[in-house]
Amino acid sequence: MNEKFSIITASYNYQDYIKETIESVINQTYTNWELIIVDDGSKDNSVEVIKSYCQKDNRIKLFQHENGINKGLVETIKLAIQKTSSQWIVFLESDDIITPEYLEKKLNIIENNAEVGFIFNDVEFFGDEKAINDFDGICKIQEEVLKDKTFITVKDFEKINPVKTFSCVAIKKELLENIDFNTPVKQWVDYYLWMQVASKCKLYYIEEKLTKWRMHKNSYNNSKIPDKDGLMFKIKKTEFLNPEMPKFLIYIKLFPNILKYLKRKILRISFKEKSITILGKEFKKNSL
Repeated sequence: MNEKFSIITASYNYQDYIKETIESVINQTYTNWELIIVDDGSKDNSVEVIKSYCQKDNRIKLFQHENGINKGLVETIKLAIQKTSSQWIVFLESDDIITPEYLEKKLNIIENNAEVGFIFNDVEFFGDEKAINDFDGICKIQEEVLKDKTFITVKDFEKINPVKTFSCVAIKKELLENIDFNTPVKQWVDYYLWMQVASKCKLYYIEEKLTKWRMHKNSYNNSKIPDKDGLMFKIKKTEFLNPEMPKFLIYIKLFPNILKYLKRKILRISFKEKSITILGKEFKKNSL
């Protein structure tokens, strides 16, 4: 079998990390791949770094949005998918690393499981210790969901997203067609996509740390999520996981979350942020 992998990487201001990301692809034991990098309007030296690799290896290709503007992660991913030439897509974020046998291990699953359209693996955290520790509680829940499982279904997404990061996913391109990319929470776009994919097929889990997930303070998923966006995500999540449930039952099920959101909007005091929110308007200490 000579399956080709299209590895897609969204690049944005990670000049300090993207060299290691690209090198990890070049060092793969399986060599039938293309690396599609879409730069999303980087202001640092990322584009020059990527171009230097494109000149050395024609399997590495750089694309940019028109006029080099910034369009955000979703539009960058969609453009990258359009530029791929293979039926299997691998996601790799521009600050992460895959182990040398990553593609070879995924190919082995494909060859022996014709019905599988989505494969993901365990990850190794590295980088900022505080950022790693902040994920400890989430990881424990993910491990509970994945324990003793090889095949994951849409029901496994009820409690949490069991797929730790984009950089551990290989997926058939056809599964990304005709799905909704308009997530209510931009930081959780992967969760939003995988719930939809899981409703169409089973997901294969490899309990090996084939991805190294770099944790740092500038990570995309570390930005703050507004209350209302988190609530809308929970509503959408219920719709995906229980498509036959009437709308009013969804709101009844989520009533405690809705009530909590409304109470926070009426009056919320944050000692950490030194702020008070009254009827949705926030007042910080220096403005009081």
